[in-house]
Amino acid sequence: MVKSETFEITKEQDEEQGVARFTVIGRVNSKTSPALKNELEDALNSGEVNIVLNMFQVEYLSSDGIRIILKIYKEAEQAGGKLRIEKPSEMVRSVLGMVALNGMLI
Repeated sequence: MVKSETFEITKEQDEEQGVARFTVIGRVNSKTSPALKNELEDALNSGEVNIVLNMFQVEYLSSDGIRIILKIYKEAEQAGGKLRIEKPSEMVRSVLGMVALNGMLI
């Protein structure tokens, strides 16, 4: 788990082997996106190529956050897995819609 004043990411246990589930809370911006990147890369490096992000409580998603999510999406796909966003907040859904990524990530 990584936690700061404005950001938190926790990895949850999943019954399905090889699936990494994360809950992201707060603001994903240039200051907090490195922590998101590290957590997601750690999952990929440990063989968890299917990643689910619960973003229901995300208040802000910057271009840095989108870039990290896309990078991990591509790496997971190359490894035979997938990244998807589950329960996006209205703000996340709106931002991803503006950059035409809803269909790909949600």
